Amino acid sequence: MTFDELLSQPTSLLALAPMQDITDLPFWKLISNYGGPDVFFTEFFRVTENYRPERHILRSLTDNPTGRPAIAQIIGNDPKWMARTARELSQYPVVAIDLNLGCPAPVVYRKCAGGGLLRDPARMDALLGSLREAIPCAFTVKTRLGFQSDAEFDQLLAVFAKHDINLLTVHGRTVAEKYGPIVHYDRIAQAVQALPCPVLANGNVSTPIQAESILQQTGARGLMVGRGAIRNPWIFEQIRSHLAGSSLPLPTGSDILAYIEALYAAVCSADFSERQHIQKMKKYLNFLGEGLGTKSGEFLHAIRRSETHAGFFAICHDFLNNNDPHDLCPATHSDSLPAQERLLFQELPR
Repeated sequence: MTFDELLSQPTSLLALAPMQDITDLPFWKLISNYGGPDVFFTEFFRVTENYRPERHILRSLTDNPTGRPAIAQIIGNDPKWMARTARELSQYPVVAIDLNLGCPAPVVYRKCAGGGLLRDPARMDALLGSLREAIPCAFTVKTRLGFQSDAEFDQLLAVFAKHDINLLTVHGRTVAEKYGPIVHYDRIAQAVQALPCPVLANGNVSTPIQAESILQQTGARGLMVGRGAIRNPWIFEQIRSHLAGSSLPLPTGSDILAYIEALYAAVCSADFSERQHIQKMKKYLNFLGEGLGTKSGEFLHAIRRSETHAGFFAICHDFLNNNDPHDLCPATHSDSLPAQERLLFQELPR
């Protein structure tokens, strides 16, 4: 599939967000069993002067088992080094190269990479120009609204409009806002109106009703889902079904337990010690646990203190070996919905 063919599909485009050490090749394979997104973005390739792309991330491209197209994401700030790596990655099975302008981790932005570049629009402008010239395939960008204030987005949009970007993903928060409860969907709508390229909306996509509301508010070509997909692997199929006018049953506790067991089998390497297995699983369950309603706090408290395979799964069984339905949405995420959609969300069966 080409990038143009990907965009030509009649339904809203659904993408899995890149999350470092989380959305790796084993997770791609697992989530595709639940329906999965229309397109996958790799973990970022962090480009330095003598950089060689990490083999384990490259395997997401060469061994992609999902049947869906992949986009390679790069992060860095030197136009020459970034162009070199972008050209190299374009030789792999990708439909596009994506530039990360949104990572809010201090270890990244303090080096003027990821979200840090948003503080220097002139430098960002030069990098975009260099990459557009170097990349022979589609060129996409993932950005936040600014570093400190969403008012910075006006200037950033003017820079994006200068370059032949094929798609822009907008995370509707600033770097300073990190992953707070407020998402500025009006700014995503601004990007849709201002730019000639398609726009994906990113931020607090946790239920099908929220997905529909965000699409209506922004006019975006589609959605990028990150934490919501870790928490709820059914979300892409739920969104497709809801937008088509039908619905899927909510997963039960037993369904979620089976997902955790499949996740453990998928992402934990034979090279890991038992403790390493549990530590990796905690990364995923930090997201999943937020969606367990009134049980979230107690579940996360117990999981974060587990040390062994037996103890970890004993906790999961205690909380989830039941037929109770779960919408898997953190309560705070409903705060960003308009009143009508918030009421619908509250009326979902639990």
